[in-house]
Amino acid sequence: MADKVALITGAGGGLGRATAIKLARAGADVCIVDIKAKGLAETAIEIEAAGRIALVHVADLSQAANCASSVAAAVDSFGRLDALCNVAGVLKLANSHEMLLADWNLVLAVNLTAPFLLSQTAIPHLLKTNGAIVNVASLAAHMGQAYAAAYCATKAGLVHMTKAMAMEYLKQPIRINALSPGGMSTPIAANFVPPPGADPELLARFRPLRGLVEVEEMADMVAYLASDASRGFHGAVLQMDKGVTAG
Repeated sequence: MADKVALITGAGGGLGRATAIKLARAGADVCIVDIKAKGLAETAIEIEAAGRIALVHVADLSQAANCASSVAAAVDSFGRLDALCNVAGVLKLANSHEMLLADWNLVLAVNLTAPFLLSQTAIPHLLKTNGAIVNVASLAAHMGQAYAAAYCATKAGLVHMTKAMAMEYLKQPIRINALSPGGMSTPIAANFVPPPGADPELLARFRPLRGLVEVEEMADMVAYLASDASRGFHGAVLQMDKGVTAG
């Protein structure tokens, strides 16, 4: 990624931050996007410590206009874009018959609509640089998770959006792939609050016997798919879930 430019959403902490730092250490300048200004400032310090430029762009990606402005900020500042990493995500747990429409719409907007709009705006620039899109899906894209109908629907949609776009641009110089992590020690996991009356046995189905996936391990994979080293991958969905979906 030497002297390349990457845009990473959700970079105010967790996997987004770890990915931004990985790419900076690999030689990339990075546009970091999140709704959390303080978290982005902390990430920027790490990027600059790696000797690269950090462009901080505070944006609420549930608002459609902010997706296009995020890509524009990166291209206007750096003059190019080589990788888009759609990492940002939200999780709202609820009994399906009680889920608020506002919560459903928020999960849909951040987890699925934002990656589409970011990709839509970024693709013309990525075609010029033989660039890459990396979408971070989830274990929940591949198996049902109780109390997470919205999250499962958006992550499954993100997987198939990845495949559809990969087919659409099969003959053009761009790579579009996805990763499906299992449980990680991120802010989403830390703020995991099941709804009242949730059945612990149903929730336990998603706890890997080998423990949580390390954020650094997943960041390695995002950075790999963003780089030219992964040029053989297009339309792939790679799962890192410590064996939860093996059976």
